[in-house]
Amino acid sequence: MVSSSNALFVFEAAARSGSFTRAAEELNVTQPAVSRMLSRFESYLGVRLFERAGKGAALTQEGEALYRRVADGFRSIETGLREIEQLRAGKETVTLSVSSAFTTHWLMPRMDRFQRSFPSVDLRFQMIAGSLRGLVENVDLGMRFVGADEISQPGSLVVREVMLPVCSPGYRRHGRDGPGHLDDGNTIIHLTDSSSDWPSQYPPFETGRVGQIKTLSFSDYAVVVQAALLGQGIAFGWSTVVAHALISGALVPASARLTAGERVCVLITPRNRPVRPIVKEIRDWIVSELRAEIEAIDQLYPDLGLLDASY
Repeated sequence: MVSSSNALFVFEAAARSGSFTRAAEELNVTQPAVSRMLSRFESYLGVRLFERAGKGAALTQEGEALYRRVADGFRSIETGLREIEQLRAGKETVTLSVSSAFTTHWLMPRMDRFQRSFPSVDLRFQMIAGSLRGLVENVDLGMRFVGADEISQPGSLVVREVMLPVCSPGYRRHGRDGPGHLDDGNTIIHLTDSSSDWPSQYPPFETGRVGQIKTLSFSDYAVVVQAALLGQGIAFGWSTVVAHALISGALVPASARLTAGERVCVLITPRNRPVRPIVKEIRDWIVSELRAEIEAIDQLYPDLGLLDASY
């Protein structure tokens, strides 16, 4: 009978290094001891895990399947050990699965306020460059856009999906008042995995630019928003990302009309880990901050009707 726990440690080292010799050096045992342990483990499982060739050891298909699971398990254990260390130091680690754009353009400007509200929390991020979709796994909290009938967790709703064209004040001002603006066309800044025909939904943008339209396309929405902030054109702004920039005046509406999507923005927790009280507190804080900004934008631009469109 082979000790499965010991065998898994030996198997992980050999699979990761691709060598029984290197695994033996790492574990401070002899190479024959590693070979015997893995041979007994293969006999116990009834499958071959390695193809032995020369000094190397390549995983078989069965070995690759086992290694993926073992590696995931070891990473989970390491995460747990780090969390224990953080708790001993009076800290809690919370991992968010959010877009790079939300992190860069919404959370970072208010990080000081977050840290004052949660001084014992260390934040970590699972970044998503494009659209927020897919499962929320192996994190504490994830922001996603889902159908209104897909809300499965109480308290997870943030706001409805609302978008509007935005640009920098300088870009809009140059188009209206700058010399030669009649020869300038608008530059439309696209996210590559979203609809490319959104500009056609709007009347002429409030920039005064009537020349030939140009386009810029990026796969990371954080760069889309950054390009608009730098005065490079008009971007399609999700309210959950551009709210802070609209309040600060770094971005302004390029049209007096909104687009309300069919989806809603939610903050959900994964099914594969328990929900800690601090995670619920952070979720409630984000929801409260975003909703306060929606109300502030509604006061700045009452003609947009953002508040009514968001709930």
